[in-house]
Amino acid sequence: MSSRARLVGLTERMGIVPMTSAAAELPRSLWAATACPVPAYATARSDTVADVVVIGGGYTGLSTALHLAQKGRKVVVLEAAEPGWGASGRNGGQIIAGMKATVGELAALFGEDTATRMVANMGLSADLVFALVEKYGMDCHAVRSGWLQAAHGPKPFRDLIVPRYEQWRGLGVEAELLDASATAAAVGVASSPYHAAWRDPRGGTLQPLSYARELARAAMSEGAEVITRTSATSLRRHSDVWEIEAGGMRLRAGQVVLATNAYATAHADSLWPGLGRAVIPVTSFQMATHPLDEKFDHLLPAGLGVTDSRRLLLYFRRDHQRRLVMGGRSPVEDNPSFADAAPLQRAIQGLFPELGLPQPQFVWSGKVAITKDRLPHIHRPAEGLHVFLGCNGRGVGLCTMMGKMLADLATGAPPAEVPFPTTVPDSFVLHGLRKLGVYALSQYYRLLDKLESSGHKA
Repeated sequence: MSSRARLVGLTERMGIVPMTSAAAELPRSLWAATACPVPAYATARSDTVADVVVIGGGYTGLSTALHLAQKGRKVVVLEAAEPGWGASGRNGGQIIAGMKATVGELAALFGEDTATRMVANMGLSADLVFALVEKYGMDCHAVRSGWLQAAHGPKPFRDLIVPRYEQWRGLGVEAELLDASATAAAVGVASSPYHAAWRDPRGGTLQPLSYARELARAAMSEGAEVITRTSATSLRRHSDVWEIEAGGMRLRAGQVVLATNAYATAHADSLWPGLGRAVIPVTSFQMATHPLDEKFDHLLPAGLGVTDSRRLLLYFRRDHQRRLVMGGRSPVEDNPSFADAAPLQRAIQGLFPELGLPQPQFVWSGKVAITKDRLPHIHRPAEGLHVFLGCNGRGVGLCTMMGKMLADLATGAPPAEVPFPTTVPDSFVLHGLRKLGVYALSQYYRLLDKLESSGHKA
């Protein structure tokens, strides 16, 4: 066996899979088939000097670059494939304001003052998305239709839905609490399987891959440079300057933002030891029906994005071409087949009986970065190095806001003035056994969800 073959075998066993030219191709999905045109990105070239180098071209990295460029900084984005190749181009495209944690939960970790600032700031994340869409005329089918979180039983309604509704009502959001009948009307069915729900008017939907491309276009219009198909291979600090090697080029910058998240845990670990073990990538699977006939326009009549309260949640919406898009947890890693969509087909049939068992036009999967405490994190493991990890399924709005805060940190804002704490990475024990652990936990969650579902006593 050659030395190269031995090296490839070793890296694969370690979970470090290099980004090949084939892997860099955009996976087939509804979003890839209907996205806006690809902007003219840059490619690797000779050595360069920048104020900030951003590693990772998803929402976080691109928002960081945009906000840095707005401040007049020279910023270069390095993306191993193309913007939106990872989770930013594969998610459900639901714009959700805020984080999953309540003020009380955050206060127990960070203190009440910090928790209050975190919630208030992240509550503006959907506003930030829609403001950027309007300012730059983004072609991403963004609609502020609202977001609905539906309770699958009385216990999650009492323990999850009501506290979130009360929190945001207390902060001035015109949220609504819906009973079973009103939830059915919002979903567009005669009888809903959901116990109740709350509606957040700040949310909405968009075409997620188009949004990534349009964030990149906006950043470039402000002077940022986005270099694609170029993976950072080393990160070192000399004196007060960072040196990054990537695709045969060498970059020098005073500040670095690392925003690779779920799709590059092993890669992040190779750039800065320990980061990759602070998240577990979990697969989410989606299917889209063929465009529905006009006679089904009463389904999701307001165009809501809907997420339910299950631990192994379902989320669904209509796209801009009248398809129904349904997503949920799946053991399928990559390259799913139509046969893998059977659980989601049954879920659609259960929610919308008049659709029967709809045939998928598209199926695809993507990774969600999960942290130990289920919270997003900003880390500063070294002077001038800023790291984001863990969108935990709230990527569109949350990552856009994270980019804005990372830009503030990279331009000298004291961490105490940024409305989000800087933390130390918390690694998962036995991270190498993560797939087995995810499977076991999924089975346990599936049982709890079933016991809590409507028709069972809480």
